[in-house]
Amino acid sequence: MQILKLKNDEKTLIMGILNITPDSFSDGGKFLLPEDAKIQAEKLIAAGADIIDIGAESTRPGFTPVSVEEEISRLERILPAVAELKIPVSVDTYKAEVARYALKSGAQIINDIQGLQFDGGNMAKVAAEFDAPVIVMHNRPKNFVPSEDIVGEIKNYFRRSIEIAEKAGCNTSKMIFDPGIGFGKTQEENLEILRRIGELKILGGEKIPLLLGASRKSFIGYAIGLDVENRDEATGAICIFGILNGVDIVRVHNVEMISKMCKMIDALRIPKIDRRRQCT
Repeated sequence: MQILKLKNDEKTLIMGILNITPDSFSDGGKFLLPEDAKIQAEKLIAAGADIIDIGAESTRPGFTPVSVEEEISRLERILPAVAELKIPVSVDTYKAEVARYALKSGAQIINDIQGLQFDGGNMAKVAAEFDAPVIVMHNRPKNFVPSEDIVGEIKNYFRRSIEIAEKAGCNTSKMIFDPGIGFGKTQEENLEILRRIGELKILGGEKIPLLLGASRKSFIGYAIGLDVENRDEATGAICIFGILNGVDIVRVHNVEMISKMCKMIDALRIPKIDRRRQCT
């Protein structure tokens, strides 16, 4: 199976979120049973998802960590069924042992919210072992002193992730970069990152694949006063802004709505994109 085409001049990729946790901030507890999770994955695919991202541990602000054994136990109930759907599957984990299980059990991509910097390089070794694409997200420890230049900080973080990946023998051309909206940042920093996200597209003089995960997050409520149930349109606006500034993948809950918006913006910005027009 071809995993991904990360060419921003072809189409925006849609990553559909499938949380199999009891405590995720937006949809916790909805897809704990295998049949419910598979049905939801099928709905995401039908709505336009190019990738399914499975999360077996909530990483919302103030989350309670779960053990490796519990995270794998949750995945064991769900991952095999979703992997049967023949779509690239990403597993959202920062634990190397969980990543190894996931890649052995049908996942193709690791989505690491600690950017390969959590466990002394073990996650990078797993990615290298399976030659797997890995999403490296910018994050901060709890007691981190924020930088005056958040974009510069994120770039330096990405450089460290690349160094770790190279040392482990990863294929760095398969790395995808996520600025980590909502992770260890103030609400104003989240907004500044989004305003300047185009600056993150170039690293070391080359374009890098960018993923944007801003779906329904609390900074939207901070910016325009919406509760979590009413943030999908705002999420779509953020996605469009990101795409116009170099984002390749958007990670979202409401795939049906956002995929339509992405298709339209792709049709406007990519002259050669294939279109199926219908007259009414």
